[in-house]
Amino acid sequence: MQILHICEIIFENIVEWSVLLVECIGVVVLMMTIIKCFIGYWKKNEHVRLELAEGTALALSFKLGGEVLRTLIVREWSELLILGAIIVLRSAMAFLIHWEIKTEKKDNI
Repeated sequence: MQILHICEIIFENIVEWSVLLVECIGVVVLMMTIIKCFIGYWKKNEHVRLELAEGTALALSFKLGGEVLRTLIVREWSELLILGAIIVLRSAMAFLIHWEIKTEKKDNI
């Protein structure tokens, strides 16, 4: 029984560190995209909106992946409902961003 408890603690730590890593990658991707697009806007790059939308979608995908990983260690229904709401909101945002990317690509052609 004690071995099972130790395995559970190890699993929780692995998931928590994985969530932290994946979400940090999402933040780094978003910050790099913002800096790149700010420079592109300054230089009058006409594709800056598309690059910003694509970078935001990628960063959002990392953040969504972190939330999905977090569901592995949820213990209560209230936590699961909150995570579910976050996942639904981030999925809706990702859908809108992908729709904007598709529209922007169609307008640029």
